[in-house]
Amino acid sequence: MGRKKHKIVTSKQTTLEINLVKMKDMEFDDSLFIPIKTKTLADNILSSEGGLFPGTNTIVIGDPGVGKSTILLDWIANFHKQGKRVLFVSGEMNEIDMYGYVKRYPKFGDLPILFLANYNNTQLVIEKTFEEGFDCIMVDSWAEVIGAVKEENGWTKGQAEKWLLTLMDKHNKSQNKKKLHTAFLCVQQMTKGGEFAGSNRIKHMTTAMIELRFDGPGVDALRFMEYTKNRRGGMQEPVYFSLTRGETVDYSFEMVNG
Repeated sequence: MGRKKHKIVTSKQTTLEINLVKMKDMEFDDSLFIPIKTKTLADNILSSEGGLFPGTNTIVIGDPGVGKSTILLDWIANFHKQGKRVLFVSGEMNEIDMYGYVKRYPKFGDLPILFLANYNNTQLVIEKTFEEGFDCIMVDSWAEVIGAVKEENGWTKGQAEKWLLTLMDKHNKSQNKKKLHTAFLCVQQMTKGGEFAGSNRIKHMTTAMIELRFDGPGVDALRFMEYTKNRRGGMQEPVYFSLTRGETVDYSFEMVNG
């Protein structure tokens, strides 16, 4: 993989093995650079090539009620229809909530779902489930997973975040039964001031951050999505979307009401 042991640093406390890397010596599977298509206009902002790349991590934040969960479920349902292995990790809904959701969006009914409320050992359940191997995993929400693992293990928030980031990195690098480079879509909460709620470590170790917003107050406000960070390029202009037509999510480059 192009990694070479260049030097060893020794102190009284510890010995560190330092590996310096030259990218020209690295080799990766070509499948890592073939994006998965949502087959919607959202592909235009997910990457410059169009779609979500394997082995990437995307954090999604947004205004309350704007449709974060619905948009991501729409994407992974489209991936699922194409034969991709997907998983929805729900820390905020139970089966009854989701059943009502599927009444509105029947396409979500075929998605495999891990309801975390049904288990007492969140860390072990997540690790064992992820080990099966998935093309894309949606986590809703980051805060719920971190909170549960933190409480069950008596960890600090930082320790719980480090665990989840390390686990995601493991599956980004295809260390699972199916040898799939997992892409993660993670919903994250915001502060009262409307900013990202989380450490800088999360920001730095994720590939992209997308925001879903209302363009104004009131029931007639339009909804749009745009990236505030994306290492894979993609269109900078916002994509508008409507959730008012039931079975589908409608996307547009123009400001249109649903």
